[in-house]
Amino acid sequence: MKTLIINTHPDFSNENHFSKKMEGMFLKLYHDRFPGQNVDILNLYDAEIPQITNEQLLGIWNKQAAGMTLNDEGQRIFEVNQKLLDQFKEHHRIVIVAPVHNFNVTSKMKDYIDNILVARQTFRYTAEGSIGLMTDNYRVILLQASGSVYTNGDRYTPLEFQRTYLQAMFEEMMGFDEFSIVRLQGTQTSGVDIEEAVEKARRDLKIEFERFYR
Repeated sequence: MKTLIINTHPDFSNENHFSKKMEGMFLKLYHDRFPGQNVDILNLYDAEIPQITNEQLLGIWNKQAAGMTLNDEGQRIFEVNQKLLDQFKEHHRIVIVAPVHNFNVTSKMKDYIDNILVARQTFRYTAEGSIGLMTDNYRVILLQASGSVYTNGDRYTPLEFQRTYLQAMFEEMMGFDEFSIVRLQGTQTSGVDIEEAVEKARRDLKIEFERFYR
């Protein structure tokens, strides 16, 4: 069962970031559980991720719909998109390593979703609405690091747009069997013990890890 880690942090190689620490926690659990096996890692800010612009995805899709031939650059961008889509579909376990930027996903993560949320590939339209096609035991886990705390039932709780957006895209749109989240939160919140927050995330991840691969 292939696993893909998608790191959405712009500074993805900095071990001091809490989302990167969570990636390290996951990898330790993975290598302890599956010795000799490896995961695939996609660092979004170290990869070419086409955007929905007239020059890239939008322009390509419009030309294809009109039966027009793509120029060399258009064909190259289309092939980049197809490789991202094929990579995504061949991994039945997806791990998203993510900070929260302004209560939501990073800009590159939004671009990535635009590359994989493709009709007739990961979902299809019907007369009753869209139906997800990623239903063959696909699961995703979000490892989310945030400066704020989103589980206190206060003004910040409804602002956790990253989780709600990603859960909707993966479960509701693409039909994933399961979406789960492990939070390392409050890293910039007064009164939060950072070491305790890290250890709680480690404990929560261990529990979710077992469910992820059951």
